[in-house]
Amino acid sequence: MSAQQYNQTSTKRALSLDLARGFMLLLIVLAHAPLYLYAAEPGIMSRPKSITFLDTFLNTFGELFIDNRARPLFAVLFGYGLVMIYEKQLSRGNSIKEALKTIRKRCIYLILFGMVLAVLIGGEDILMAYGIAGLLVSRLLPFDNKVLIKVTTIITLVFILYLPFVWGSFMSEMGSYGFGTDFSGDERYLQSLTEALFSFAIIPVFIHFLFPVLPSVLIGIWAGRKRLLIDSQQHHQLLKKIAAIGMTISIVGALPLVMIDIIWKPSYFTAGTILGVHIITGMAAGIGYAALFGVIGNMIKNPGWVTNSLTSLGKRSLTFYVLNETLLVILLSPVALDLGGRLNNAGVTLIAISVWVVAVTIASIFEKFQIHGPLERLMRRLVYRRQ
Repeated sequence: MSAQQYNQTSTKRALSLDLARGFMLLLIVLAHAPLYLYAAEPGIMSRPKSITFLDTFLNTFGELFIDNRARPLFAVLFGYGLVMIYEKQLSRGNSIKEALKTIRKRCIYLILFGMVLAVLIGGEDILMAYGIAGLLVSRLLPFDNKVLIKVTTIITLVFILYLPFVWGSFMSEMGSYGFGTDFSGDERYLQSLTEALFSFAIIPVFIHFLFPVLPSVLIGIWAGRKRLLIDSQQHHQLLKKIAAIGMTISIVGALPLVMIDIIWKPSYFTAGTILGVHIITGMAAGIGYAALFGVIGNMIKNPGWVTNSLTSLGKRSLTFYVLNETLLVILLSPVALDLGGRLNNAGVTLIAISVWVVAVTIASIFEKFQIHGPLERLMRRLVYRRQ
């Protein structure tokens, strides 16, 4: 890609890309909030037990559209972003080696940001896992799509072959449909900090082993090379097909999990296998959601304040991901206000939405006064200070 081509499309940020990033933050905060309901009886997998009709609706909606779907969307957009950084570096006249060095530096700092979030703040972190993913897949950026597709296919097949069996074995050993939470209600900050210091390093290892992060990142690289969101108008029909196929696969893959304990009660091993399928088909939701916002972005001719606010959030997704997780800890964790021990499923869902609305509001104020996200600004300073 030439410098002129890059500059023509980079002078105006892609509406679709930033919309997807802003929506992604809503999905993530909705996925993480129920994890703090330590006083609730475990339901299916990471969801609390349904007591009321509203609980059933929220859990069903979460299993269909949020759980194991927010993470793949993050991964797809992360892979897309790697391509943007790589192309930007090349457009500036930097060599492939220099471009890859820049990406690896960003990934290392992303890991460090994740360590701070997991250890000092105590939030649910995925930054470390994606930083590691970036280090692993960045070496594929100079290769053509044939190599990329071959590697993506092989890695995806490996996950398809072993993941259902692993989750089936895990659920069978656990002897329950529900995981519960990591909280007991007796935690104190210093205790949590000490435990996190000894355990944080295994978080990204388990994420990469139990969830297909790498395939989704690689799919994001493919989408970035196709410029599906940057040049979304040119790919409108393709985006519609990807969105329809991706979301259909995702929903069909989630239905067996939704029906557990409502329509049928499979063995624990079978339930774990179904969870593995739920996780694998979530990859389709990742690219499906991204494509859907490509389509939506194409339909918006005159962005209003809602669209502008969402894109403002998307531009500062790193800052507000960390802020959202921090607010969840403050509001819900036993080490702070402990609302997670008193609220029900509907209550924490309302908290999650409120946290996201606060983030949208702050981001729109930042945009009005042309203020960059603090963590985005810090990342640029750390990565580019010697360039």
